[in-house]
Amino acid sequence: MRIGLVVDSACDLPGEYLRRNGFTILPISVRIGDETREDQRDERVTLDFLRTHVTERGAEAETAPFTVEQITDVFLRTLVIDYDYVFCMTITRTRSPIYDNALQASYAILNEYRPVRSAAGHDTPFALRVIDTQTLFAAQGITAVEAVRLVKAGEGAPKIRARLENLALHTYGYMIPRDLYYLRARARKKGDRSVGLLSAALGSALDIKPVLRGYRGATEPVAKVKGFDTAVQKLFAHTADRVRRGLMTPTVCLSYGGELEEMRALPGYEDLRVTCQSYNVELFESVMSLTGMVNVGKGALVVGFASEPHAFEA
Repeated sequence: MRIGLVVDSACDLPGEYLRRNGFTILPISVRIGDETREDQRDERVTLDFLRTHVTERGAEAETAPFTVEQITDVFLRTLVIDYDYVFCMTITRTRSPIYDNALQASYAILNEYRPVRSAAGHDTPFALRVIDTQTLFAAQGITAVEAVRLVKAGEGAPKIRARLENLALHTYGYMIPRDLYYLRARARKKGDRSVGLLSAALGSALDIKPVLRGYRGATEPVAKVKGFDTAVQKLFAHTADRVRRGLMTPTVCLSYGGELEEMRALPGYEDLRVTCQSYNVELFESVMSLTGMVNVGKGALVVGFASEPHAFEA
């Protein structure tokens, strides 16, 4: 069985990894002022856009995920021909309409694929599954990497589906933003009142940084730490501790809203890297997607891994 993998462009994994493993990317368009870019996981383009636009006007950006019709078209043009079963893994539905769009598109795809496959010489059925990763950004990468591992191991579609859906329930995404004023401005633009003016003002005045957690569709603060570097160090230490205790997959994903060398210079990074290496856990590092950066701001850090339920201890 030929199994295909699809992610949206908010999934923070290195572009080279996604290309090498044959992922299809559902892009998200980002418009700032009169300029529009299609987020295709191109690190160079993202960093260029960051330098020229995100810092000054990113909070006013408009983002547009693929519509139901666009997703349907992608599948019917290529995916129903190239594969027999496709897993489409999306950012949490509580933060984006991509999951709902893909799910709605799946109904049309399954109704219309037969003549397309038949014309290409395939008479076998086609199937697809849309999976809500229930998290975002780097943490989305956990499910995607596990899907690659299972496909390479020759596992069948039913086992892969069960594993990925269970994994989504145990994937944690932790984020530390640098600029709470930016985060609040962006939240207001999107009608999200999760970051209030008072908390933003106090956080900036006192240099208090929240540690935000994306888990099972909910995004909420789980700690407040004085100073960005200190917060990052505590998050890296927390992640290293979970690695030592045993993760549900041998994978940790990091993404950063800027040059990766900046992230690697942050306190605690080297200890985390060495711990992952010692425990045979693969560490993926990527520049945050353009979509992610316009939503959470320049210089934000996200860490993702799959683990048994636990509390973040600051």
